[in-house]
Amino acid sequence: MATLTGSQGSRASGVVAGYVLKLARQSAGLTQDRLAEALAADVTTIQGWESGRRPLSAMTTGDFVRLGARLTRLGAPPATGRRLHEAVEADLVLGAGITAAGQWIEPDAHPLAAQVHRHSLTNLITWPLTGMLPPQLAEFTPRIPRRGPVARHPSVSADAKNRFYDHLLTVAERGIRPQAALLRRQAVYLLGFDRRPHVTDWLYDEWRRVSRRRPPDGDIPALMVARSASVALASAGDSTRLHDFVTTTSGTAAEVANLNYWAYRTGELTGDQTSDDFMAHDHPGQWAGVRLLRHLIARLDPALPHLPLNLHTVHALVASRPVLLTGWPGIRTSLTVALDRIASSDALTRTGHDQVAGLRYALRIANR
Repeated sequence: MATLTGSQGSRASGVVAGYVLKLARQSAGLTQDRLAEALAADVTTIQGWESGRRPLSAMTTGDFVRLGARLTRLGAPPATGRRLHEAVEADLVLGAGITAAGQWIEPDAHPLAAQVHRHSLTNLITWPLTGMLPPQLAEFTPRIPRRGPVARHPSVSADAKNRFYDHLLTVAERGIRPQAALLRRQAVYLLGFDRRPHVTDWLYDEWRRVSRRRPPDGDIPALMVARSASVALASAGDSTRLHDFVTTTSGTAAEVANLNYWAYRTGELTGDQTSDDFMAHDHPGQWAGVRLLRHLIARLDPALPHLPLNLHTVHALVASRPVLLTGWPGIRTSLTVALDRIASSDALTRTGHDQVAGLRYALRIANR
């Protein structure tokens, strides 16, 4: 498929899009033979697409669009075309990193720097690395029985994983120029999924470097690198730095940036962004916050490593948009349940307890 997000020297990777195609086919109740017949294609072509040996990214744009539309008409979910497109983008990122390994790719040619990633794309990129099904794919419910042992998710070899992570580390170490800010920040975030000790040590060093002083208000690159390093360390098992990040940025313009980032990541703030600069500006009236609040409430879980940031963001979101509680009784109920769950755990710091108390007060006001 023709794309502007390809990179120099990247070999094609099609495991994510191939697996999404497989889910779409199964959700339509089709075998590979029946899909091949419907598309007037050879069954080996379908097998090549689904295995990733014949990447969907190699198709022309027209054929790719027609494939998604045809699958929908055959009974796959209406979002099939969009999910396949996101999966191709994920494959481009994975393919570039696996191919380059320790080599550098310039930001203007790197698919990781093509746009600010939303949760849906990040979840697809990390799917072969973690095995965790992206939530947006839950709608692809198989309607045909599985035969024998089958892979439960797209996979890449251990060597390919290490090559991908090695590339991310190269990007994080060398991407210090302003024009590489987005590339570097998103690489640092993805390094949080790498469990190798030397990478964890690097993340600690990065945290110490960017957190020697509070990021100045308006310095979005510094703020986002500190945030990404904190989140990455939390993903690696240490939430202490995330607590520190939340504490040092509370009550500053960083809260606006954090809300804008969350709104964009969850699709509440529409329109693609090619840099993090949009986070510095308030966007009154451009996003309501209902989707974001529901997304965050579902993540007020004491078992999640990112609870401090999730709770902090809920607190800031409700403070900036009180109508979210007064106008949506269902949200009040779900938030109350979530707050009771985390308050009864030992996951909260003093700041966390204060934020829970503030949210409970806001709920009492909204219930009057």
